[in-house]
Amino acid sequence: MAIEIYMPALSPTMEKGTLAKWLVKEGDSVASGDMLCEIETDKATMEYESIDDGVIAKIFIAEGAEDVPVGTIIALLAEEGEDIAEVLADTSTSSTRTETSSSHAEISSVQSDTVVAPASEKPVRPELVEGQKVASEGSRIKASPLARRIAEQKGLNLSAISGSGPYGRIIKADVEAVQTGVSTSSARTEVSRQEAPVSVSVVSYSEPSETPFVEVKLTSMRKTIARRLTESKQTVPHFYLTIDCEIDKLLALRKELNEGAGDTDVKLSVNDFVIKAVGLALKKVPDANASFAGDKIYKYSRADISVAVAIEGGLITPVVRGACTKGLGEISTIVKDLAGRAKEGKLAPHEYSGGTFSISNLGMFGIKEFSAVINPPEGAILAIGSGEQRPVVKDGALAVATVMTCTLSCDHRVIDGTIGAEFLAAFKGYLQSPITMLL
Repeated sequence: MAIEIYMPALSPTMEKGTLAKWLVKEGDSVASGDMLCEIETDKATMEYESIDDGVIAKIFIAEGAEDVPVGTIIALLAEEGEDIAEVLADTSTSSTRTETSSSHAEISSVQSDTVVAPASEKPVRPELVEGQKVASEGSRIKASPLARRIAEQKGLNLSAISGSGPYGRIIKADVEAVQTGVSTSSARTEVSRQEAPVSVSVVSYSEPSETPFVEVKLTSMRKTIARRLTESKQTVPHFYLTIDCEIDKLLALRKELNEGAGDTDVKLSVNDFVIKAVGLALKKVPDANASFAGDKIYKYSRADISVAVAIEGGLITPVVRGACTKGLGEISTIVKDLAGRAKEGKLAPHEYSGGTFSISNLGMFGIKEFSAVINPPEGAILAIGSGEQRPVVKDGALAVATVMTCTLSCDHRVIDGTIGAEFLAAFKGYLQSPITMLL
């Protein structure tokens, strides 16, 4: 039985994707885990792997096809030994029925045997778009041919196995996991947060009339950044709180710890201290660790800190989970790993989504102070400026201290001024007395 391969949702916010490159061609044999294609999402360009063994019977969407909706059939995988001609005939009949019932337009053929179909001309599975997984249709259990064969050999009951493939299809890994006691479905499942529908006004743009210019095509990532941050500024009631933190003690402790680390790879940055301080401050002021969800508010019991990282073509926010429970060295190692793989486009979706609070640090560029735009559904983002020597008054006398300006952008639907102020006071306390972060 042939397996339909659909455009996957590779991030929680992905609605459409660009099929950047096929890594296989029709007639190629593939095994579970082999890379099929590269897909440009709203976050990054990622490789998409096969979930089963078989032969690529048909490729429906050609390289370079843009705005392919999640759930659109992009290819067909036939089981080893299966008659590909029969598979294509069955698919053609099924496609004809689908197009007739849906009043779809005819699909034109381009590039030899490969078909590029606009999004509306390919069947779309609504349950994938909505993030739902269904284990079976009616009384029929959905499982790949290979999974059925392995289950039969092992004497396993498929109805007792949870599927982790598209739409809950039981695949080879699920059957093998029963033998090892590992739950693949639980490892792959991500919780999506409810976001209220947003109406954004449309603005038309005209080309420059005289000034020379170069037209740069927007990537999926840049389109998403433009859309989501426009929605954020138009629909989220931002307000801002700014505080100055003296970080001389922090710099001294950082130097001492780095010197004490010797030849190890751990070299702490100021940003590592900031992440730790934010995590502890959110633990101390849990009302600041929240997000707005229409008719309710989500208050999170764990501080999962999104750290803005600049990559080619935009920004991505890898998440440090449970920052308040990790040591400075562990945070440093995690951030370096996430940032490095982010720039290579190798982050998995769960590594850059699901944060509860964001940090954006431009201090390394000499930026003294700025206000960041909230990344929904999070309720706040902290903008970190550069540490610089400034005159300060201490005990009535003029002195010099290294001061860092930090600005908190708050969603007023979730965080009131008092809560924001309490958070910043706790954050400042940890930065100005950094030894307390080690207790």
